[in-house]
Amino acid sequence: MLYIGIDLGTSAVKILLMKDGGRVLKTVSESYPVHFPQTGWSEQNPVDWFNGTVKGIKRILEGFDGSEVGGISFGGQMHGLTLLDANGDVIRPAILWNDGRSQVESDYLNNEVGKEFLSKHTGNISFAGFTAPKVLWVKKNEPENFAKIAKILLPKDYLAYRLSGVFATDVSDASGTLYFDCENRKWSDAMIEVLSMKKEWLPEVYESYEVIGKILPEVADELGINKDCIIAAGAGDNAAAAVGMGIIGNGGCNISLGTSGTIFISSDKFKNDSQNSLHAFDHADGGFHLMGCMLSAASCNKWWVSDILDTEDYDKEQRGIEVLGENKIFFLPYLMGERSPLNNPNCRAMFVGMSMDTTRLDMTQAVLEGVAFALRDSFECAKKMGLEITSSSICGGGAKSKLWRQIVANVLGIELTQTVNDEGPAMGAAILAAVACGEYKSVEEACNSIVIKHVSEVPDPEITARYEERYKEFSKIYPTFKEAGLW
Repeated sequence: MLYIGIDLGTSAVKILLMKDGGRVLKTVSESYPVHFPQTGWSEQNPVDWFNGTVKGIKRILEGFDGSEVGGISFGGQMHGLTLLDANGDVIRPAILWNDGRSQVESDYLNNEVGKEFLSKHTGNISFAGFTAPKVLWVKKNEPENFAKIAKILLPKDYLAYRLSGVFATDVSDASGTLYFDCENRKWSDAMIEVLSMKKEWLPEVYESYEVIGKILPEVADELGINKDCIIAAGAGDNAAAAVGMGIIGNGGCNISLGTSGTIFISSDKFKNDSQNSLHAFDHADGGFHLMGCMLSAASCNKWWVSDILDTEDYDKEQRGIEVLGENKIFFLPYLMGERSPLNNPNCRAMFVGMSMDTTRLDMTQAVLEGVAFALRDSFECAKKMGLEITSSSICGGGAKSKLWRQIVANVLGIELTQTVNDEGPAMGAAILAAVACGEYKSVEEACNSIVIKHVSEVPDPEITARYEERYKEFSKIYPTFKEAGLW
């Protein structure tokens, strides 16, 4: 039997074909545009997601028998507000996870509705990137669109709807809406009332590995897929990536260096800290997880190398960086504002400490180190909660750089591992499809059977000590500029 995992990313959809037993046969990718109508805004057309997915599935099945595809599942960019009318048509472009327009609405939820109320009913506080403040923004600024709403979906769930005709979501993705009761794994009636929503607007909630339906006959015909192919609920991108990396059960950790950056810590019990500095979400394995999310990670390096240095030779730009922990230049990686733990969409990136002898290499190294330091901010929040993390897996496009992996390992002072198949959310999605089809009894059994890890980087005590001092200096920069009224 074959399984298809779909990773609906911000810049492209990645499709993975996996054979029973876990062998990856093929991957393809289809890109689509992101639109920035105003500074800090970020939108996409959901139809572009579906068209890219259809094109990608057709490409990936070239040379394979589509009648052998038993299941399809998803990993997807979280928090995106996707609005459909009574005909199932898209009302307006989806407002994405890294869109900061709803800060006023987010402040209203935190300060007027109250963080204590939000934490009680959802397990989290509001961030501008979450779905709930986006709902309020549309209600206030586009009442004509708000009046048309018949369904509110998350990005990957729009794909599931177009493939199956079923309105569904999963617990991990729903966790990031701020109208989902994460501890009890259900929609929050209290938050639905606060947001002036109707419960019938929301899809049915499933565990990530559960079947939501079968592929629509007409879609199966177009794609050349078995008409009994099941569609599984799937997961938010970070939970799906964690499954693909084998981060399940209690105490596992994964660091993702993708467009955004995350630290993901799995748990068998629901936990949240008094400051809600880390997100407390449900996991795709049936348990829970804590997550710190920064809005710009590998995208910082892409911006620096591609947009500023005007080159695509990433390896060349890092060549010559040999001494770690002694760079005098700092980079604050807040190109799109920041989420965990700052919760400030208005802060911006900057270089600090340049002088006449500052080199191109110094600044490139500062970008890589700045992302690692920002990940350390969330790492410190987890440590304050009593969580001891001695090792972590690492994935994402940025993790392909050995230098960047070395920097992260030494800034955090932990061992890093990688998987033989570093396919991120697409791999996790394919594993969830296999579980949904009954090839494995649980996500844990599937991961133990499929995921193979190897040690990637081990921290050097001397470099770690140097980075400890540098991090102390880095951690003073944001508060200083914030107190000065810059943000």
